[in-house]
Amino acid sequence: MTRDHVLLPVFMAALAVASLSLMDAFMKSAALAVGALTASWLRSVIGTGIALPLWLARGGRWPQRHVLKLHLQRSVVATFMALAFFYALTKLPLAEAIAISFIAPLIALYLARILLGETIRREAIAASLLGFAGTLVIVGGKIGQADFDRDAALGLAAMLFSALLYAYGFILIRRQSQVAGPAEIATFHSGVSVVLLGVAAPFVFEMPDRATLIDLGAAAALTVAGAMAFAWAYARAEAQVLVPLEYSGFLWASLFGWLFFAEQLTLPTVIGTAIIIASCWLATRRPRAAAMPQLP
Repeated sequence: MTRDHVLLPVFMAALAVASLSLMDAFMKSAALAVGALTASWLRSVIGTGIALPLWLARGGRWPQRHVLKLHLQRSVVATFMALAFFYALTKLPLAEAIAISFIAPLIALYLARILLGETIRREAIAASLLGFAGTLVIVGGKIGQADFDRDAALGLAAMLFSALLYAYGFILIRRQSQVAGPAEIATFHSGVSVVLLGVAAPFVFEMPDRATLIDLGAAAALTVAGAMAFAWAYARAEAQVLVPLEYSGFLWASLFGWLFFAEQLTLPTVIGTAIIIASCWLATRRPRAAAMPQLP
């Protein structure tokens, strides 16, 4: 496999992170307007309307029992992960929320060893720790300015719960991507959420205005695009290579937080971002010795 082919899954995973970071900004705006559950349910409804025709156009067939079980398992995890995450976004600044969520890749890296049997390279371990250190620099620079009231505490608890589910989701998508295509995965990802959140939606539903519907439509399209890009990448590269790329999400969160919500960058943010970029570079390096055997 050429280096270009090796790096293509890395590029697709990075693109997925950027797409989903922009989606977070749209969803924060929508969740502030109509509540996290209504926004999550409508995003899933619109997302299903986008993904389902794509799947059917590619000859979509009802999956076999073991594949369906995997779809349902990950979709349930993803539904409650997203709901907790979007609730946290209504309580915390976008950039800080994303930073806190970065414990997920660190957890996922070691779950990949336990559940997938992947051998963790020293570079991947160093990258995950370096990326987490960059996150701590960013959070440490903000924590003195933050107002940790009851809402902030609830947001933090929701984000930590979401991060745990997100870490497990990394492992499930690696399995899922081996047995199903991106369009099928995106369809079930959104469709199952429609059913699960639809149980509670009648009791808390708030009718969105036109601007909120536009936010939700953009969020749904970005969700489908991100889910398909992630599925494609995880089918072609190990979790330990792709997981540290999640840390690049803070670059996008900082940008979109500034554009959407006037969040300002600080020196710790810049320093932490530089560390995060270094961790992503370290994670994608491949040892030369393994690729070039010595001649006798």
